[in-house]
Amino acid sequence: MLEVVEFFKLVGTGMAVMLPMANPMTSMTLLVTMGKHLPRQEKNRQIFQAACYVVGILLVTYYIGHTLIHALDISMPGIRIAGGLIIAFIGFSMLFPKPDADSGAGAEQPQLANIAFVPLALPGTAGPGSMAMVLSASSQMQQVRAEYAAWVWWLAPVVVAVMLGVIFWACLRAAPRIVVKMGPHGIDAMSRVMGFLLICMGVQFCIDGIGQLPYVAGAGAEAVSKLP
Repeated sequence: MLEVVEFFKLVGTGMAVMLPMANPMTSMTLLVTMGKHLPRQEKNRQIFQAACYVVGILLVTYYIGHTLIHALDISMPGIRIAGGLIIAFIGFSMLFPKPDADSGAGAEQPQLANIAFVPLALPGTAGPGSMAMVLSASSQMQQVRAEYAAWVWWLAPVVVAVMLGVIFWACLRAAPRIVVKMGPHGIDAMSRVMGFLLICMGVQFCIDGIGQLPYVAGAGAEAVSKLP
């Protein structure tokens, strides 16, 4: 019974921490603005794909994230800067959209665009902030792993990731209703405002990553000085 209580406590804590960080509203806005040309069936398919990608990214980051970044010699500041550049690039494309192609040769091009992985899942929901939080939680759980039953330690992150994926999917499925209420001019204005905000977010991610570089360099120098 105590193990079940610990399980639900971990799941509740994980949801309370990750849901504000994931912020599905960002991906809802991206879907409304960047997926406005997608047919309904294709849009629903990409929403399901994006939800699966979010679950996969969170689980891969939790279980083998540290191993991957150490194997590839990637630091968290590097992840933040890279994520910031991606977010800023998407923001510029929304703030200064390309003119629509004519109804002839280019008519099918928007329907072929797949936005499920980038930007809906990454970095829209499972962005640098969410990944950093998951890596931090993974490190903390490794330190207290002996205090929990094995099934609790393995199952709780899976349940949290799946629940976040379901919430993400439900939010995106509700997003098309916004399109009907706002109309084309409202969507265009929303797209440009969101593009500007994404640029600001991307720049801030880069600033945070650059600000952490001295600490990473200092830790590296200290580690080198202790080598025999």
